[in-house]
Amino acid sequence: SPNPAPPTHPPLRAPAPPSTAVSRSRFLTKRVRSSPIINDIDEVTMQEAACLDEYLVPIRLDIDLEGHRLRDTITWNKNEKNLTPEQFSEILVDDLEIPGAFVPVIANIIRTQVDGYDADTQAMKEDSDHRVIIKLNIHVGNTSLVDQFEWDISCPQNNPENFARTLCQELGLGGEFISAISYSIRGQLGWHIKTMTFTEAPLKPIESPVRTGNLDKWAPSIENLTDQEMEKKIRDQDRNARRMRRLANA
Repeated sequence: SPNPAPPTHPPLRAPAPPSTAVSRSRFLTKRVRSSPIINDIDEVTMQEAACLDEYLVPIRLDIDLEGHRLRDTITWNKNEKNLTPEQFSEILVDDLEIPGAFVPVIANIIRTQVDGYDADTQAMKEDSDHRVIIKLNIHVGNTSLVDQFEWDISCPQNNPENFARTLCQELGLGGEFISAISYSIRGQLGWHIKTMTFTEAPLKPIESPVRTGNLDKWAPSIENLTDQEMEKKIRDQDRNARRMRRLANA
């Protein structure tokens, strides 16, 4: 039978969108929470859930509805048993004070992306070196982070969330960067794993732990931009992301 064609360019490599801000009015007036509070789970159920392996899936939300736009990135545990996408969506909508019509849309996006994500690394456990290049292009507020580094998929000790926390601590970045970085890493890892059989040019073996060439390319770059500069940068990147999706679907 003929060999399958390699997958097209991944949409997950597009820059992580800046998150929609929480409404500040919630801190000025006392409100009655309308979303469900998950407090009726018995201890046995919680212990059973705690024994399940955590399987985090990167989720991207970019929704225009009823005059509101929601942009956010999260990671969702595929083995989550105590919180449904609908319950999470209700809580998120309540926090952001956006219309309830967002609830089923958000839940459907989460379920669709969870069902379509597969990043099984079991086949690489015997590989001593399976490095890929991870690229970050993340905006939070008026701060932009650009970076790239090598990541060994076959190493079980490598954890995107731990890496993101350490990187943000070293660079003095806020907590919103942590979720955006881990989302971006997991999305790219899923793509690399899915296309592993089509890779014909693996990275060169490591001869020295110290990098000697192109050092500027392998260091984080942080920019503090004005509102106008950030809007222009996001517009340009959105335009480029749409172009890449059109090419991928052609």
